[in-house]
Amino acid sequence: MAQDDNGGKDLTAADSSGLAHAEESAGLAVIARDALTDPGLPPHHERITDIDPKAEKRAERTVYTLFYLSIVGSVWAVAAYMLFPMESNNVGDVRLNNLFIGLGITLGLLALGIGAVHWAKALMYAKEGIDVRHPTRGTEETRARAVEIFQEANEESGFGRRTLIRNTLIGALVAFPLPAVVLFRGLAPQDQNPVELLSHTLWAKGTRLALDPSGAPIKASDVTLGSSFHVIPEGLTDLSHGEGYLEEKAKAVVLLMRLKPEDLHELPERKDWSYDGIVAYSKICTHVGCPVALYEQQTHHLLCPCHQSQFDVSNHCEVIFGPAARALPQLPIAVDAEGYLIAQSDFTEPVGPSFWERH
Repeated sequence: MAQDDNGGKDLTAADSSGLAHAEESAGLAVIARDALTDPGLPPHHERITDIDPKAEKRAERTVYTLFYLSIVGSVWAVAAYMLFPMESNNVGDVRLNNLFIGLGITLGLLALGIGAVHWAKALMYAKEGIDVRHPTRGTEETRARAVEIFQEANEESGFGRRTLIRNTLIGALVAFPLPAVVLFRGLAPQDQNPVELLSHTLWAKGTRLALDPSGAPIKASDVTLGSSFHVIPEGLTDLSHGEGYLEEKAKAVVLLMRLKPEDLHELPERKDWSYDGIVAYSKICTHVGCPVALYEQQTHHLLCPCHQSQFDVSNHCEVIFGPAARALPQLPIAVDAEGYLIAQSDFTEPVGPSFWERH
């Protein structure tokens, strides 16, 4: 008998039979007695293409026809880009361009996907199998077997044997990226140097700064401390939203802000580029050309909402965060005899993304 120091009561030895009974409990057993057995793979069901040569041939024709349609869709998307131009900036032309290019790309991708799925479901090897994976490098015999498996997969899929399907698939894969190549190429000027185009805007000596979109000129007295204005050159609205209006506006649009003069950290050569704490910078981000339009008054930071590049207005809009590679170009400004803000000249460097300057 054992003596309990705390209560003074006798402790009896534990009954080993209870422990044995607990170990035999189904809930505590490592492997339950009534565990489900592995049912194995279900019986194989042959497809119609496995037993009917005509159905197999019909499925093969369907697959390569879909791949042909994919090629047609991709080529049509490229043709539609040329047949339905949108340089006129007419809304109807833009809609037609987007509609027919979109239809071509949709047909190219959809037919390619459906053809690949139908090929796998109707023609490729369909019997079930188990692939035992090993966490370590296999033996030389295993590696040799892996090569054999690739060869068997080629035989079972028919990739090497069904030449028409294979060739149309390759053709569809080659044709499908072409619309993207053409569309992205169309983003750049076709016959002119983009660096030269972006080096010159509508700003010139004496051009007044005007509000966007009204075109009303701005007086220095109208720009209050901490305010910001979206600005365009006076006379831009005279283009009447015709040909070239959007391009010229995209290059010339400016953000105008007023800080305390003592908060500006200006280089000696740029001391006369501002007026009484008023500064003007290009609104086009130097990363990929998004509009920089979020101004934080307390920190004097400009934020690009696309990729979160941040620029310090108090320090020549230098990049302080984000992927932008250089500061926003500054527009030199002054005041005319009537008190209106004017440009001293055009920008002294190209506006927009930095990659245009990589000759």
